[in-house]
Amino acid sequence: MSGPSDTDLVLAAQSGDASALGTLLQRHRAGMLAVAVGVLGYRPETEDVVQDSCLSVLRGLGHLREPQAFGGWVRTIVLNQARQHVRSRAPVPVSDLDAVLPGLNDLDPARLAEQHALGDWVWQALNQLSPEHRLVTMLRYFTAVTSYEQIAALCDVPVGTVRSRLSHARSRLGEALSASADRSYDDHRAVARVCRRQAVETVEAGRTGRFAEAMAAICRPTLETVWGQGKRTYGLDYPTFAMYRDVGDGVRFEVADVVVGRDVVIWETHLISPPEDPTHCPPSALWVHSLTDGLGDRLRVFHPRPV
Repeated sequence: MSGPSDTDLVLAAQSGDASALGTLLQRHRAGMLAVAVGVLGYRPETEDVVQDSCLSVLRGLGHLREPQAFGGWVRTIVLNQARQHVRSRAPVPVSDLDAVLPGLNDLDPARLAEQHALGDWVWQALNQLSPEHRLVTMLRYFTAVTSYEQIAALCDVPVGTVRSRLSHARSRLGEALSASADRSYDDHRAVARVCRRQAVETVEAGRTGRFAEAMAAICRPTLETVWGQGKRTYGLDYPTFAMYRDVGDGVRFEVADVVVGRDVVIWETHLISPPEDPTHCPPSALWVHSLTDGLGDRLRVFHPRPV
């Protein structure tokens, strides 16, 4: 094999060299495809499994402790992805990432991407997708809403549309990653830190009686909000009322994660019911903010699990 060794390329990629990672994935693509075909046969899903595996490699490369074992590690990821596809025909939930990335217990995929030196490159490519393709990709890979059914419910589209959008997004994302490997890219982590601070401050404002003011700083006064059962409200009055009502009932809000795209910001929050009423509210909520010129003009509140 001519050129740099896998070890050299892995070390370079772990230092933030996007072109080194591109070379690695291209070098091992045939082997990855062979593993997927061995499990699934020659099916349309085979290419999807390989693309999913490439994204798993992006998330986990920074934590690969034996660079010389890259080839075997990648093939194991593909094998587990393919087996998971056979068992469930559904995306891998965040809680089961250990089955896909052995040895990476308790590591959140979104946080891995944010901490990794290649994270800016990945988000630069993601932000080149269309809004509808970017949203399903962000949900699928960077939030707890990972099943096609949940994504379909949140986006208010059929499950088949979700499958189609994800397939298209994976293909376009691969092209975008290859095209942008040798370019400079914005510091996505800095933007994400700002958005996370805004989320924490806004949720905290619900406890201190400043929620209306905090929402006005990040949303338009004509904000359209779509609630869990499909109810729609306009303006900031009802979201403010709903927040103060829940806080008054003893509910605590905690920001678990924030995922940031070009025109969408997703807050994942834990909802902690009061001890005397443990089933008062669902355990979590996603706040999907659609932005125009940096301000939220549409908000979708979604509960991944019922009470």
